Amino acid sequence: MSARRLSREQARRFMLAKQGLWGPRRFRGERGVAEYVRSAGSVQFDPIDVCGRSAEIALNSRVEGFQKPMLAGALYQRRELIDYFDKNLCIMPVEDWPCFERVRAAHRAWERSHAEIEGVRGRVRELIEERGPLCSADLDMPQKVSWYWSDTRLSRAALEHMYFTGELAVHHKRGSVKYYDLAERLIPREILLRPDPYPDEQEHLKWRALRRIGAVGLMWERASDAWLCMEGFKGPERARVFAGLCAEGRLIPLEVEGIRAPLYLRAEDEPLLAECAQEADARVELLAPLDCMLWDRRLIAALFGFDYKWEIYTPVAQRRYGYYVLPLLSGARFLGRAELVCDRPNAVLNVRRIWYEEGAAPTGEEARALEECLERFARFNECGRIDWGDAGLAKG
Repeated sequence: MSARRLSREQARRFMLAKQGLWGPRRFRGERGVAEYVRSAGSVQFDPIDVCGRSAEIALNSRVEGFQKPMLAGALYQRRELIDYFDKNLCIMPVEDWPCFERVRAAHRAWERSHAEIEGVRGRVRELIEERGPLCSADLDMPQKVSWYWSDTRLSRAALEHMYFTGELAVHHKRGSVKYYDLAERLIPREILLRPDPYPDEQEHLKWRALRRIGAVGLMWERASDAWLCMEGFKGPERARVFAGLCAEGRLIPLEVEGIRAPLYLRAEDEPLLAECAQEADARVELLAPLDCMLWDRRLIAALFGFDYKWEIYTPVAQRRYGYYVLPLLSGARFLGRAELVCDRPNAVLNVRRIWYEEGAAPTGEEARALEECLERFARFNECGRIDWGDAGLAKG
């Protein structure tokens, strides 16, 4: 298949349109939350809350009228979405549950501290059956066992193992604390019992590759953080999967101006190329640090000329910017990045600093759009006031 040619501007617009970040917002209100997650496949979750959690910030940039309780409603009231592992811990449509049976089966076959966990698993299940949703603090199992990040209490390891295997699911959260219940109480029976639709390993990898490409918008056939947690997707296998999807007409190769490697889009997303060809009012948005669009940061650098690193795990002395810094998008370019911190007791959004890209400091309508974006962001965080400090709109 010969590659279709796109200018860099066309490719940028397409990616933004696929993300719901180009032109008028197409996702709105409570319904828009689940619609966006279904469009992306999954949205990466992280519990750290400096100015909203990453998944909430991602939804705020796309869903008209988004408020934080809307995500909890979709997850824990209407059960349209579910917490589980895709690209690390994610939020995904509940109907995708059967597609991850191989992940759950792997945890059932082996787990760290497997013998200790199996020794208490039956008792944990009995307690949840009797008492309803529980967190690790509700279980009197204080002995320490080896676990993934460090040694932890047996109660936590047992609950997390039963969650990894699909015996339990997250009923709700209080802050970052998860309360677990039996999966059969939370997931519709017809979904819970549905067989894995991709039992063949190659077909499963094709499905996951298409899912990740759809989440980012455009991807290249290279090693990338966008493929994290996809077992068996190294170089030769990745090349076979891409070749197979192209031969089947499910992937379309693109030659993009200034980028040596071909980029690929899903055939089902091709109509968006025509839609984003038209001009649109420039939107100014703050992106989440784990935003789907940023999953391949080398691709963002190549396509947009914007280098972004989430420096939360970078030693303080080595940081170029700050602990929790968000990219600033305006139309089809990145303006820069901003460090925002919520003072929740006083309901104040502190704008600690804005770093603009060279020659990108906004003026006129764009400056007003940035100010409106930050006012919206303050409301999203239930802050009634913005403290600009020394980070006025013209500061770099």
